Amino acid sequence: MKFDFDTRPSDSPFVESVWQTETAGGGSFMSTAESRWEMVITKQMGKFTLSIRGPETKASPAIVPEGQVEFFGIIFKRGVFMPNLPKRDLVNEAVHLPQSARNAFTVIGGVYEIPTFENADTFVTRLMRNELLTHDQVVDDVLRGWTQGLSVRSLQRRFLHVTGLTYKTIQQIERARQALTMLQNGKPIVDVVYEAGYFDQPHLTRSLKLFAGQTPAEVIKSSQVESGGRC
Repeated sequence: MKFDFDTRPSDSPFVESVWQTETAGGGSFMSTAESRWEMVITKQMGKFTLSIRGPETKASPAIVPEGQVEFFGIIFKRGVFMPNLPKRDLVNEAVHLPQSARNAFTVIGGVYEIPTFENADTFVTRLMRNELLTHDQVVDDVLRGWTQGLSVRSLQRRFLHVTGLTYKTIQQIERARQALTMLQNGKPIVDVVYEAGYFDQPHLTRSLKLFAGQTPAEVIKSSQVESGGRC
């Protein structure tokens, strides 16, 4: 199943990007591993659901509901988290909040107007002001390669608390996503091994099987089929 996504940047310092898409039928697709977390608003048959989805440490099948369904999502930066909803409880999991009023959700005791693709930044600002979202600068700095004066053990605890993942796991997921993109763009496997920093092709294959659910050859074949279908 292929989706056409409309994606835009965000004015919020807490948000990586905002996206929207829709589907007219059910089915399933392979959801790849993701080191960030997001909020997804689903509209089906006039009803809304807010899903808070944590990081995913492996590829897994995802079911798409039957019928006309609209989605829009807010992808948060890794250093952003909800103090009242520990990230470790969200890894490979999601919390689903049904519409609580005509145009609102209840999020950890507060009532919020259902956001849209266009006003998602306003929704995030409200969550920030009500201290439902906060930010850890140390985690962001380390991810940018800036050394911090903390012990390895302290950093490990901090990463697990803020992101739900270890620093090493984040690196592995992001390397696999980089390799996946390069293969989809037509780069030869041998070049991807070198440029993405894998030891050898079997190392790349194991990584993509875990994090993307496909081997490098399967990624290339799938990309070629999709390209042919668009022409």
